[in-house]
Amino acid sequence: MAQSPEQKKSYQIVKQFKGLNTKANRTAIGEDEFSWLENAMPIGYANLKITPAQNSLGITFANTVTGWFSVNINLIDYILAFQSDGSCEYVNLQTNTKGTVATAGKFSGSGISVSQWKNTQALILDPTNGYFYWDGTYLVSVGSVGAIYITNGGTGYTSAPTITISAPNDANGIQATATATVTANVVTSISLTNAGSGYTTAPTVTFAGVGTNAAAIASVVTFKTGTVSAVVTNGGSGYTNAANTVVTIAGGGGTNAAGTAILSGGQVVGIAITNPGSGYTNSSNITVTITGGGGTNAKATGVINLSNNVGIATFSGRVWIAYGRTVAYSSAASFTDFVTVSAGTVTLTDSTLHGNIISLLSANNFLYIFGDDSINVFSDVRVTTTGSTLFTNTNVSASVGTKRAYAIFPYFRSVLFMNDYGVYALVGSTTSKLSDPLDGVFPNIDFTNPIYAGQVLLNNILCAVFNFRYYDATFTQSYRYIQAVFFEKKWFITSQGNSLKYITSAPVGGKITLYGTDGTNLYQLYANTTSTISSIVQTALLPMGDNIRTKQSLKFAIEATLGTGGSSLTASIDSETGSSTQYSLGNITSWSNSLGSVIPWSNNSSALIPWSGGNGYTLYKTDSQMFGKYLGITSQSTSPNFVYNGFEFEHELRVRF
Repeated sequence: MAQSPEQKKSYQIVKQFKGLNTKANRTAIGEDEFSWLENAMPIGYANLKITPAQNSLGITFANTVTGWFSVNINLIDYILAFQSDGSCEYVNLQTNTKGTVATAGKFSGSGISVSQWKNTQALILDPTNGYFYWDGTYLVSVGSVGAIYITNGGTGYTSAPTITISAPNDANGIQATATATVTANVVTSISLTNAGSGYTTAPTVTFAGVGTNAAAIASVVTFKTGTVSAVVTNGGSGYTNAANTVVTIAGGGGTNAAGTAILSGGQVVGIAITNPGSGYTNSSNITVTITGGGGTNAKATGVINLSNNVGIATFSGRVWIAYGRTVAYSSAASFTDFVTVSAGTVTLTDSTLHGNIISLLSANNFLYIFGDDSINVFSDVRVTTTGSTLFTNTNVSASVGTKRAYAIFPYFRSVLFMNDYGVYALVGSTTSKLSDPLDGVFPNIDFTNPIYAGQVLLNNILCAVFNFRYYDATFTQSYRYIQAVFFEKKWFITSQGNSLKYITSAPVGGKITLYGTDGTNLYQLYANTTSTISSIVQTALLPMGDNIRTKQSLKFAIEATLGTGGSSLTASIDSETGSSTQYSLGNITSWSNSLGSVIPWSNNSSALIPWSGGNGYTLYKTDSQMFGKYLGITSQSTSPNFVYNGFEFEHELRVRF
């Protein structure tokens, strides 16, 4: 009987490495794509490089970290770690030392926003406790002096008196200053020249000069929530005695709010809040009553600030603070003055912002105002000849935004942001989705935890990184923190510790570096090239040029360039019906020929020179047994610092379907 001819063996080699694609089935993605790619960076053709592990910096925080930011003060980069007890610690990244910004109870346990003024102050916005700045040594509350009301113009002033405003409550705050204007020997107006900072209650105002009896009171401006302001709804009549006009603020669930009535023409024309109080939450039962003063019928309404502060940014030479649907902006060239003529507020009334503002970002000559489903930009900020501020407000996205305030950052000339259904790039006035290849990842992200993002130089390529908690249904069957990394239109995954909760970028020494924490310890990410790191590379399931016929896998091989210390791999050959057993490909520590001997090279003195450190090309290969219409490889390793150069298959064609 004649023997059947031996089946022709077929081969396929994969060396083109494009990146991760979880959008389509593994049998349908491109031959240059991967169904999972973890801790392996697809740099280019035949260059799939294992990413370094995180490096512990040996710093432990006193309490659980709940907020994580970087700032630069006086050319020194710092990490600010806000903690669950309301404290904040800093890490000086130049000296790798830790210190205290604030003790327990100063800040809220979550929801902090941070920016910086030039490189002299870190600007800290607490959702309920207000606005602070830190200069690397002192932390100051930015309560500033508000309007100053003249209660008695005095007599006999032949020149403007000197005005002294008492020192702020915070000893390291800035003392406010003001000047007076005199008309017909009477003080007729007072202008703030510096609103100051560190005021938690209204200061006293005193006059010195030729003249007598001039008097004034000041209000205080604060960004704390649970505080009270008052609006006069009826000025009444017959009010002649300011000293005997009493304002009482009651109800509302808070304490200590106080105000003084301002009289003019027998009416109450305003109420200067001398203490905004704290803890006010119930707008329905707060009352403001005005008694005495010889008049009747004056009425006022108490207004409680219930809108949490959500974002802070520096843009066009001033500070911008968002709360509710409102953005407040400081005066030109000031980070503390929200009172004088060029300061102000703007409230977004457009229907494109369905809820409240989520966050602010200053980048690319714009101030971006993010809502849950919209984005506005402020631009072209200018000051008129009368001192008021004008700017352009433009809606650039009426359907896409984000509520993930810590997942928004500039990347080259675009702004990247992540929401609950994708990663988007905003370029000019156009938003485009970048994360189609991650569509299979998003359903398994735990959005009950914060999403943090930043950028990092990895293999001298600037990458965007998004950190989130993820349920891994394929490899670990558990929740863990992973990072989705983007560059050059490609995605891959890293895992820099299963509990890495927060990340932030810092350009230390001119190199953009990523720092993270598990809530307790400080790590520099992608910094350790010698520690073990778990990598997973899962190729597409390849039709091998014939989608119809079944293939029998005979052999497979993995080409690699070894790192110092060698590399050890395990791998399986996969089909659409399952995977083979894991093949251990051993630990190869040098470039070897087929007999396993080291291949040296000779110098011009005919001396044999081995490859330094055992680095060089090797071919991991093994026989395999698997049937399927599609074949692929899943390779896993804990070895650091090596490069995948290619994946090779030998197979025979079998039956058609």
